[in-house]
Amino acid sequence: MKKLISALAVGAVCLNASAADVSRGEALAKKYNCASCHGADYSKPIDPSYPKLAGQHADYLTHALRAYKRGAGANGRTNPIMAGQVQPLSNQDMADIGAYLASLPSNLVVSR
Repeated sequence: MKKLISALAVGAVCLNASAADVSRGEALAKKYNCASCHGADYSKPIDPSYPKLAGQHADYLTHALRAYKRGAGANGRTNPIMAGQVQPLSNQDMADIGAYLASLPSNLVVSR
């Protein structure tokens, strides 16, 4: 029983070590000036072809950022602006940004 409790505690620490940090994501979104294209509230992009980010699912946003970093390969996305923006980001950075953007109020809906 003691070994099981120890294993669970170690697992919880490992999960928390990689958990997304909303406040860090906010700082990163500001640092990389995401609002310059996606709008100050991340809901009104400067171009209608740019996605609304506020309130989007965190895992989707994280996946999209990773796809831009992968580029033209399998499961990648190509966009020269986004490719340049994501290159310095770590996987944790992308998860943090995704968590921050997901936490924002939005008019996105799942269904009506």
